[in-house]
Amino acid sequence: MLNQYWNPKYETMSRDELTALQNERLVKQLRRAYASNAYYRQKLDAHGVHPDDIKGIEDLPKLPFMTKDDFRQNYPLGMCLVPREELREFHMSSGSTGTPVVMPYTQADVAQWAECMARNYRMAELFPGDSFQITPTFGLFNGGFGFFHGAHAAGLFTVPASSGNTPRQIKLLHDFKVKGIGCVVSYMARIMEVADEEKVDFPDLKVGIFGSETFSDEMRQKIEKRAGIKSYDIYGMTETGGVGTTGMDCPEHCGLHIWEDQYITEIVDPETGKVLPDGSYGDVVFTALTREALPVFRFRTRDISKIISREKCACGRTSLRIARIDGRLDDMLIIKGVNFFPKQVEQALLEIPGVLPEYQIIIEQQHGINDIRINVEAEAGVTGFTVAKHLKERLGFSPKGDVFAPGTLPRAEGKAKRVIKVNLDQQ
Repeated sequence: MLNQYWNPKYETMSRDELTALQNERLVKQLRRAYASNAYYRQKLDAHGVHPDDIKGIEDLPKLPFMTKDDFRQNYPLGMCLVPREELREFHMSSGSTGTPVVMPYTQADVAQWAECMARNYRMAELFPGDSFQITPTFGLFNGGFGFFHGAHAAGLFTVPASSGNTPRQIKLLHDFKVKGIGCVVSYMARIMEVADEEKVDFPDLKVGIFGSETFSDEMRQKIEKRAGIKSYDIYGMTETGGVGTTGMDCPEHCGLHIWEDQYITEIVDPETGKVLPDGSYGDVVFTALTREALPVFRFRTRDISKIISREKCACGRTSLRIARIDGRLDDMLIIKGVNFFPKQVEQALLEIPGVLPEYQIIIEQQHGINDIRINVEAEAGVTGFTVAKHLKERLGFSPKGDVFAPGTLPRAEGKAKRVIKVNLDQQ
C-alpha cells in the first residue's frame, strides 16, 4: 500500500518537536534577514527590536507586522535576501489595486514550493503515475507553475492545459483519463456545465483541488455530487510563496492543515493586532521559516479564519488546522447596516432547492448609498419571492434581484467575477 504521507517525518511530528523546530528556524531566519537586507534592519530598528531579542515563537508578538504595502514600497526586489544571480524565477499578483506584489524564488524556494505541493497531492490521495490536469494560467500568476512544480515532485503525469478553452479542457479530461484537476471552484462548475451540454462524462476523475477563491460547503457538495469527485480546498498566496505553500484540507475535511515546519500561524484581532486565543476568528498571520529569497515575518494576509485544533487529526497529521477561509477583510460588504462576505451569500443561495451555482452580487451605488442586487440561475419553479425570503432570513435584509434560466448569466473562462460594482450616478 502506498504511503498516505509524502513526508511522514514532518507531517506527523509531535507538538514538542514542531515547536522546537519552529523556534530554531525562526531565530535563524530572522538573523539572516537582518544581516542581509536593509529593509528588514530598518523595520526592526524602527520597532525597537533586535534579532537577539527573539528566542522563539513566544517572542513573535515583539516583531512588527508586514503587509502588502511593504512589498509595494520595495518593488520589485528591494526585500530580496540573495544576489540576483541566485534567483531562478519570480511570480507576482495582478497589481489590479496598485503596484504588484513580487515573490522571487531561488532553486531552494522552488524546491520548498514543490515539497508543500507534493504533500498536498498525497493528502488528496494522488500517487505517482496518476494524471493531473492543471487549468490555472502559466505565467506571472503563481497558480499554474505551483501545481506544475508540485506535480513533478510528486511523480504525477501532468496535463498542462492552462486557462480557458473549456471544450479543450473537457476533451483532455476525457481522452487522458485524468484522475485529478486543479482550478477555481467556479470554473469547475463551468466545466461540468459544458460537459453536460456535450454529454461527456469523466469516469476516471476522482479529485478536485480548488483554490484562489473562497467557496461554501454548499458549493462544495454540489460540485462533488455533479462531478463525482472528492474536493480539496488548497491555501497559499503570492506572499507565502504561492499556491499550496501554507497547506490544504485533508480527506477528513476538518479544517486546513498548515505546514508548521514551514510556517508559523497566528490569528490576530483585525483592529488591535493582538494575538487571539484558539477558536477566535481574526486576521490570519504567517511567518515563513524556510523561504530563502524573501521570507515574510508576521505577514497579515487579511484572510479571516480561526485555529480549530492543534491536536492530531484523524488523518494522522499533527499540524494545526484552521477553519476554511470565510472571506477577506477587504471583501467584506456593508449593506443597510449589515456586514457580510460574498461566501455567505453563496451559502444561503445554494441552500435553496433548485438554485444553481451561477450568481451575481451587484453593488449599486447612488448618491453615496450602497444597495445590493442578487441575480441567480435556478431551475423552473424557483421564484424571486422564494430567493428573497430565504436571503432575508439568512442575511437580515431583502436584496433586490432576479431569477434567471439555466445558462443565461455571463460565464468566465476561469475565476468567476461574483461581485460587480455599479455607479448609478454615472449612467
